[in-house]
Formats: sequence, C-alpha cells, structure tokens
Amino acid sequence: MTDTPMIDLSDVQKYYGDYHALRGITATIRPGEFFSLLGPSGCGKTTLLRTIAGFEEISSGMIRIDGRDMAGVPANRRPTNMVFQSYAIFPHLSVAENVGFGLRRLGLDAAEKTRRIGTALEMVGLAGYGARAAHALSGGQRQRVALARALILKPKVLLLDEPLSALDKKMREQMQVELIKLQRQVGITFILVTHDQEEALVMSDRIAVMFEGEIAQLADPETLYRRPTSRRVAEFIGVMNFLPATIVSEGSGRAALEVQGLGRCEVDAPPGGVASDGGTTVGMRPETLTILYDGQAPTDRSADGTVDEVVYYGDMTYYDVRLDGTDRPVRISMRNVFGRPVLNIKARVRVGWSPGALVLFR
Repeated sequence: MTDTPMIDLSDVQKYYGDYHALRGITATIRPGEFFSLLGPSGCGKTTLLRTIAGFEEISSGMIRIDGRDMAGVPANRRPTNMVFQSYAIFPHLSVAENVGFGLRRLGLDAAEKTRRIGTALEMVGLAGYGARAAHALSGGQRQRVALARALILKPKVLLLDEPLSALDKKMREQMQVELIKLQRQVGITFILVTHDQEEALVMSDRIAVMFEGEIAQLADPETLYRRPTSRRVAEFIGVMNFLPATIVSEGSGRAALEVQGLGRCEVDAPPGGVASDGGTTVGMRPETLTILYDGQAPTDRSADGTVDEVVYYGDMTYYDVRLDGTDRPVRISMRNVFGRPVLNIKARVRVGWSPGALVLFR
C-alpha cells in the first residue's frame, strides 16, 4: 500500500429532502487497503458506499477515485464494482453465464470470454462449476459467484455491501478468511459495509466507525479496540466495562484518578483534557482483568470482589464480578486452561488489573 489515496472523500454531504444522511465525511482510502465502514443501521454507511459507486449523487463535497473527480461520472463509468447483500445472481443462468454477464459490452471473442470466466472462477475457488445452474448453489457458493462476477471486470475498487449477512455463523467465518485471502491475492482496494463489529475487526486494515452520518473514529482495528476515543465507540466495538472516576490532578498528558472499586491510579489523559468538574469515566476490556487464583500474585494491582454471574462457553468462562465499593459488576473473561476451576456464584475473588489497560473518557 502507498500513501497516495485510491479514494479521497472531502466534506461529503448528502441530503434526502430535510434528512441529512451524510454530514461532512472526510477520509482517504489507500490503494490495496481492506477498508470497512462500520456502524448501526441507519448510520449512513450504505449511503456512503452508494455515493462512491455512483448510485447516489452527493449534495456537496467531492469524491475522487484514483485521482479523478467523480462529479457527473455515472456508475458504469467508474473504476468500481459492487457486490450486493442479495448477491443479485440470475437463477435462470449458469454459473459461467452469471460470472461473464458484464463482459458482453466489451466485445470480446468467445475464447477470451471463456478464459476470463475460468480465471475468475478459479480465483474464488469455483473452478469446474461453470456449467452448474445458479439456483443449485449454496449460499456460500452464490456469494463466490457474485465476487467472481465483480472481479472479472478488473475494477480498481470492490465495494461490498454486507455480503456475508445472509450466511450462517460457520460459513460467515469461513468466508471472512477467504475474502481476506482473495483481497491479498488480487491486490485491489476493498470497501466493506458491515454492522458486525467482529467481522470488521477480523477483516480490515482500517475501520471507519459511523454514527448518524458522521465518522466517529477512523483507525486500525487494534487502536479502535484498545483505545477508542469516545464511550460511544467503546460500547459499539466489543464489550467494555465502565467505572466512575474522579480526577485528582492532571498534567503533561497524564491524569491521576480515584476509580470506584480500583482505587488511586494514573493513566493517559485523552486529547483535549478531561472533564472540568472532576468527574469522569474509565473503561477496560474484559480480558484485561484477571481472576487471581489461590497463591497467584497480581502482575500489577488487585481488587476484591464477589462473583455475581458465571457464563461458561467451553473454551472461555465469563464472570460478572462486583468489586467492593461498586454498584454494578464488571465482566471478566477467563480462558479455561487445564486444571483451572470454574468458580461459583457468590465466590469471593481477587481481581488483578493494570492502570495501563484503563481508557479515560472525557
């Protein structure tokens, strides 16, 4: 990937009458990047994807693709192709006819069409399926046909509108890995729209989290997960515990806190400082807390609490632990290694934690 953007979005606005669907979207997407638009239903992510594709006109702002302003450029003239949520497979055509459908306007001879169709099918793991009826395919196979049909035209950008949402959990997880491999193989820019946080974290180089037509945070998956810039992003990405805290002092990018249930500690202050009234909130992910078993020393700090709830998942057990001095439990995830017992409700426990795992919100 290079720093020269494949897609440059500059103050993109979109209105539907009085409804403000996109509110000043500004972002760049790099060549060869797997980029995701993540957010709840109605946040504007699909609208933004459709404006990039040319299916929707923007009200103001600018969209550039590969350095070219897309103002007035229709969808069929843009260097993009789109895989829809429904796949839009023609059931009366064969797999090969579906995949080669877009080649008809290129004026290719039959041999070249056959070669390109074969290459596209091989790319998505469907070599030898050309003669099969499209209606006889499984959901995962239909998804691959839709990908092959989009990739056969060699777009610079592939747009994916929740392409895995119709698949069951096991197939969806399998296709996530296959899409990552395919994107690396073809080397073009992928833009994925999804409301599934795990899907975005697994597949993306960078993620734009959207709420109400705006980008709330744009970062790589690890930064989004470990260092969300707002409580809203933190709540949307995975699970995070929140505890009230009081600011004792602040300076040089650090803040001294008194955290309910954890006591006094020092953490990184967020950009722009913290709440002026001294009250704030800290967050921590369930896996950054650990239950200390008999004889186990804490790696940094510890706090006492009582188990409120136990949820066993086989490889993991999730505990809701009410720390002494708190009014609500925190979630703790523990891997079920050999010899480690699963605790009972009402068990007294010591919880190990580190100030470095705390995220301070303004």
